[in-house]
Amino acid sequence: MLMAAAHEVVGLDSDLFVHSTFGDGIPQIPEIKKDIRDVVAADLEGFEAVIHLAGLSNDPLGDLNSILTDEINHLASVHLAQLCKQVGVSRYLFSSSCSNYGAGGQDWLTEESAFNPVTPYGKSKMQSELAIATLADDHFSPTFLRNATAYGASPRIRFDLVLNNLVAWAYTTGKVYLKSDGTPWRPIVHIEDISRAFLAVLQAPRDRIHNQAFNVGRNEDNYRIRDIAEIVAATVPDCRIEYAPDAKPDPRCYRVDCTKITQTLPDFQPQWNAQKGAAELYTAYQKVGLTLEDFEGTRYKRIAQIQHLMEQGSLDSSYRWRSPRQP
Repeated sequence: MLMAAAHEVVGLDSDLFVHSTFGDGIPQIPEIKKDIRDVVAADLEGFEAVIHLAGLSNDPLGDLNSILTDEINHLASVHLAQLCKQVGVSRYLFSSSCSNYGAGGQDWLTEESAFNPVTPYGKSKMQSELAIATLADDHFSPTFLRNATAYGASPRIRFDLVLNNLVAWAYTTGKVYLKSDGTPWRPIVHIEDISRAFLAVLQAPRDRIHNQAFNVGRNEDNYRIRDIAEIVAATVPDCRIEYAPDAKPDPRCYRVDCTKITQTLPDFQPQWNAQKGAAELYTAYQKVGLTLEDFEGTRYKRIAQIQHLMEQGSLDSSYRWRSPRQP
C-alpha cells in the first residue's frame, strides 16, 4: 500500500516469523535484516519517516518474558525514536494499541482517557508513548496510532486475534470456540484499514499529527466478544457457538471512540466491517485448506513459533538468532 502511494520503502525486521508466511506471500522490498534493539544511526540516515511496527505483538507472547517485552517493545522503541531525531528523520509513526486502556470498563474511551493496561504488552505501549512524546520538537514529530484489535487475511496472518481466531475455529472444527464468557468489549479493525490510517498520518499536514495520539478504528466496530461470535456463526456454514469449560470474564475490556481520527484526517476512509472481514477470512481459509493443526500449531501462533525456534536452538534466550537467519 505504501508503494502504491508512490513512497519508497525499506523494511527492517529480525525475521522471527520468516517461516510463517500464509497464502500468496509478501512483496519484495529492500530489507535491513536486524533486530530492533540493534539499530544504529547509520541504518536511519536519509529517511523522511519511520513507521515503527516491530515488537512482541500480543499479550501471551508479552507475558512469556516481561523483561524482554519491556526491552523490545518499550526501551528499543524509545531508542529508535532518539536515533531518528538524531539523524533528522522528521516523522515517527508509532504503532501503539488500544491495549493501553486495558481494564477500561464500559465507558467510551477517547485519546484523553486514562491508561489502565493490565498486561506487559499493554504497559510497554503506554510507557513507549509517554517517553517518545517528550522528544517532540519543531523538527521531530511523533504520532501514536492506537490500533484496535486487528483482523483480516494477510501474508503473515495471526490466529491469536479474535475474529481471525473464531473464524479459524469455526472453519476447522465447526465450533465458534470462546475462551472467555464473551462479555468484554473489544474494538476491531481490518489490517488494511490500519494501513490506511498510517498512510493518512504520513501524508497529513504536520500541525494535524504532531505529537498526537489517534484511536484507529470505527465507533460502530466496538463489539462484545459474544457478538463477534454471532457474526462468525452467521458466516461459516454448519457451525455453532461453544464456550470453553473454564470460560470466565476477561479483565481486558474497552470500547474506544474513534471520532478524532475521522475528523482530523479526512483521508482516512475505512473500507471494512466485521461481516465483510469474516467472509474474507472464511474464503482465505478455504483457499489454503486451513487445518486445526495449522492455526493451533507452531507455524502461525506467535508464542509457539518463538518457543519452537528456541527449542531447536535457532534463537537464544534473548530472542536473537544464534546464527545467520535461514531463508
